[in-house]
Amino acid sequence: MVEGTRGWGRRDVFRRGLLIVGGVAIGGGASEAWQSTQRRLPIAGGPASATLGSGQQDVGAGTVDVFWSGRTSSRLVALTFDDGPAPQWTPMVLDTLARHQVPATFFMVGAQVRRHGDVVRGRLAGHEVGNHSWEHRDLAELDAAEAYDDLRRSHDAIAEVTGTQPTLLRPPYGHLGGAVLHAAARLDYRLVLWSLQMVEREFPDDPAGHARRIVAEVRPGTIVLGHDVGAHRRLVALRGLTDMINGLRSRGYTFVTVSALLRASVTPAPTR
Repeated sequence: MVEGTRGWGRRDVFRRGLLIVGGVAIGGGASEAWQSTQRRLPIAGGPASATLGSGQQDVGAGTVDVFWSGRTSSRLVALTFDDGPAPQWTPMVLDTLARHQVPATFFMVGAQVRRHGDVVRGRLAGHEVGNHSWEHRDLAELDAAEAYDDLRRSHDAIAEVTGTQPTLLRPPYGHLGGAVLHAAARLDYRLVLWSLQMVEREFPDDPAGHARRIVAEVRPGTIVLGHDVGAHRRLVALRGLTDMINGLRSRGYTFVTVSALLRASVTPAPTR
């Protein structure tokens, strides 16, 4: 212990540039190193901060909700598909869903919508679209202005091609940062993650086995993450989509969009 520290308060320790480790005050060099790590992130601005400066925050309604699943005891499940649209797989997914009259939510990448809008144009009746960024960059690495510009660009492309203004956001990789929250609030988005992900790499060349795995793990209110674009292994899930649908229906599940699931969710009672 540094001599003469007995009886010091926390303010005394920090004023003298010392650091408490295991109840022992050590020299100022360690304290300076610790404090320098605390200065790496700006107080306002940057990827981690959900505020911009000290002025009035331009954040729409001023709130943003984050959902991993729906809060319901009813056997409702929402299928979601990320990263599209693209001509190789999105039509397959839409055809399967149409054949079984299953609604789904598609989290679309704006640049993909610009390139392949014809794939989904006129085919989304009964489905829902959400924003999945402009080019699938990691939004958690951007500051609030960059994240907003990215999402706004994607938002406008999706609205133009689909005729629907997206109200849901799924950030790429499920990465959240303060800047993402700030941008989502400005756009009045709900943030939607997932509670169950398709695990194609665990079932190579076994669509039926993969479908059984997903069916067994769904619970009331589950939001299932799938993809209609990507590596060839993801076809395992898409080729087993009919088995997945039939299996969940045999367990009494009804398919809904994410927004319909959230509307059916029960608001938890406030805790004291």
